[in-house]
Amino acid sequence: MRGRELHAAAEHPGKVLDIQARGEYAYAAAGSGGLRIYDFANIDNKGFAEKIITVPVSPLGQRFFVATKYAAAVASPTTLGVDPLRQQPPENEEQPIHLLYGFLYIADKQEGLIIVGDPNFKSKSPGVSTLLDGNPLNNFLKRALTFNPGGILTGARRIAIAGRYAYVLTDKALVVVDLNNPLSPHVTATIGAPVLHEPRGIAVQFRYAFVVDRDGLKIMDVTDLARPNPVANAVVPLEDARNVYVKRTYAYVSSGKQGLAIVNVEKPDAPKLDQLFNAEGQLNDVNDVKIGMVAASAFAFVADGRNGLRVLQLISPWDDPAHFSGFSPRPTPKLIATAATRGPALAISKGIDRDRAVDESGSQLAVFGRRGGRRSIKWRPRRFTYAMVRSTR
Repeated sequence: MRGRELHAAAEHPGKVLDIQARGEYAYAAAGSGGLRIYDFANIDNKGFAEKIITVPVSPLGQRFFVATKYAAAVASPTTLGVDPLRQQPPENEEQPIHLLYGFLYIADKQEGLIIVGDPNFKSKSPGVSTLLDGNPLNNFLKRALTFNPGGILTGARRIAIAGRYAYVLTDKALVVVDLNNPLSPHVTATIGAPVLHEPRGIAVQFRYAFVVDRDGLKIMDVTDLARPNPVANAVVPLEDARNVYVKRTYAYVSSGKQGLAIVNVEKPDAPKLDQLFNAEGQLNDVNDVKIGMVAASAFAFVADGRNGLRVLQLISPWDDPAHFSGFSPRPTPKLIATAATRGPALAISKGIDRDRAVDESGSQLAVFGRRGGRRSIKWRPRRFTYAMVRSTR
């Protein structure tokens, strides 16, 4: 099949350092270009000339960018299209959507944490909910707040949202920011040396945060989301860890020249390296990885730097039905496809969260099954992933 090579269906020029797809839009941190939002609603429309666009497509206009000094990363609190200002019919017995879901969050190396949205959130232009409300008249983004008290967030390079908290990685530390009031955030904890050394990536699942730094993978107890507590001796040494993604009982670490490290975290207080996979040396510049499912099979989408996008098959009922059973079968990765990129592939967009009704703080995201229905916070989300690749020319 074309030598297992994938080809770009559509692309848009520009430098992108981080990317997150939600709905019909991709949010991109573009370094000195700030925040850029790309509309890819017509990605499958054969009759549409430019399938990824940033310019207005109607006389109504739009402003899908926010200038910042150096946007390194961007986070949406969820990949679901939830709008905190949506009218909720009382007969549905829905719980309110927390206000933090109406904003985007940027980690800027020079400015710290930037919150994007309308500070007058009760107006008809409520933050990034403008991209969810179906109204083309209010698609104009604004900077709501810049937060960097005492320069504590200078050097921000990565951000993850867990419940009502932002976990921001700087060059030196993990900084936890309370977003219960997105327009009045405050710092609740800072963890740096000797626990963390140059933290590079973070993922949160249930009661634990998984952080990679120059030493490897480290685990923290976040039962109290405001105050992470390092788990003693929960360290997996890795030479070149760059980012991490957690799916069920395995952590997938982008390990640069070592390839992809798969760590068994079924017991988070005693993680174990399960395997290092580099496809016989073909994966040697791994920057990022996301896991997704297609037709009952699980795949890893890997941003492999100068080598472009890689697709790994992890689990398949067709190739190995006996091994497929169970809640979290051991992955058996195979390199099945490659797509060249014009510049180094730096990151993959996280996909759509499925079966996720509440966040880590217990705030409702969706309704399941009946009026007022919601699943327990213990429910484990499945991940379905877009192969949206960020790269630099």
